[in-house]
Amino acid sequence: MIIISCIALLVIGKDLIIPFILALLVWFLMVDFRKLFQRIPVIGQKFPRWIWTVCSGLILFVICALIVDLLVQNIQILGQNIPQYEENLLSFNESVESQYNIDVGTYLTNLMGDFDFSTVLRDLFSSLTELFGNAFMIVLYALFILLEESVFNLKIRAMFTDDAKYEDINHTLSTINQSISSYITLKTIISLVTGVASYLALYFIGVDTPIFWAFLIFLLNYIPTIGSLIGTVFPAIIALMQFGDFTHFAIVIVVVGIIQLIMGNIVEPKVMGNSLNLSPLVVILSLSIWGAIWGITGMVLSVPITVIMIILFAQFDSTRAIAILLSEKGKV
Repeated sequence: MIIISCIALLVIGKDLIIPFILALLVWFLMVDFRKLFQRIPVIGQKFPRWIWTVCSGLILFVICALIVDLLVQNIQILGQNIPQYEENLLSFNESVESQYNIDVGTYLTNLMGDFDFSTVLRDLFSSLTELFGNAFMIVLYALFILLEESVFNLKIRAMFTDDAKYEDINHTLSTINQSISSYITLKTIISLVTGVASYLALYFIGVDTPIFWAFLIFLLNYIPTIGSLIGTVFPAIIALMQFGDFTHFAIVIVVVGIIQLIMGNIVEPKVMGNSLNLSPLVVILSLSIWGAIWGITGMVLSVPITVIMIILFAQFDSTRAIAILLSEKGKV
């Protein structure tokens, strides 16, 4: 009954819960930005913490505003180019059919079965639109989280008057905060580097709207395995539709695929170490469950949410067994 009630609450209240979770992620990023500013020689400790908090918020706001503006322009360009893409794809299909007697369209339809590229792309656009539509709620939540941060320690002190108990709780909360903040920040940096490298590759190849596809790769990088695959295939299909030949499709697959391979299998394990610490089975299950509950947004948030759950469960004896079950090798 509890599990069913929780799932029902997540489904019914997703319009309120998703912005709150995104606001928490924004808050973790702002905290790391603030710590970075405070480490600046000479001036880092001369200004109060709230000054650096405001600076962090302004930087994130400016970055998000620029990204939204660029994405809107790129989506408009994509919409204008769709008729030309359809003509190029039809010409490519006719060319292959005349030379090799293969109907590419029919072959791909049979191969992919029920998979509909346009439907998935439409769902992605819908998720991005929903995300931008919730921007006000995300900012509002983040603002109140920042306001709550200033008095949170006072509330903990009032709740636990015993010094030993207070120190224990304070240490646990600090560990949770540091672990989650480290994971979110490192994952964001790795996703950003992957997106920038993919943008440069797509730009030099000549694919239309490279900023949009780079941003999509950045977001999908939060989804393990499947995210990098989708992030590679989508711009490759657009390259096929844009140029009407298999060469550009193959180039995008190879170049962007190599970038994903290097970042996902070499750089990320070295930088993040064991911070992911998720069982592969748990990754797939969380991907499916959160995807079923919240759609593509849930898939993007599935791994961060599960990692946060493991970090939280590992701090308390009563839930430590759950964290061990969710972890990769039983070490938490």
